[in-house]
Amino acid sequence: MTGDPVQRRLRDALYSEAMLLADEARGYFDEVGRRETAALDPLARVLFSCESLKVTTRIMHVVAWLLTQRAVDAGEIAPVTARLPAHRLGDAPESDGADALPERARALIEASVDLHRRVQRLDQAFSEAVDSPARAMQERLSRALGA
Repeated sequence: MTGDPVQRRLRDALYSEAMLLADEARGYFDEVGRRETAALDPLARVLFSCESLKVTTRIMHVVAWLLTQRAVDAGEIAPVTARLPAHRLGDAPESDGADALPERARALIEASVDLHRRVQRLDQAFSEAVDSPARAMQERLSRALGA
């Protein structure tokens, strides 16, 4: 991402979406979902717990990546640092057997997978744009000319 206003708005919208989804997931998995799991068999309860952790992991990977992009835009992190594997979007754990879970849990799982996939495409595009020879030369010229 760059300081481009359109990309900044996209990033900010995704950040808001991720934070709302995180809050919704926390509320569900900590409160409502716990009541709903009482009716599930023991294996499904374990699956429910695992899936709640996977949802949280996906969302937090997205939030971390978006905050890294904000830090790059603010000049707090160098773009080259943001491209290091530690600052790239983390892998999303796959969901297993979510069909046995309550409808609301499945919806949150699907929403977190969708959000992660969209941000993954941005991360990939960011990486490909930076890796292009033309972009590299443009960045070198900008640094050399102090622009």
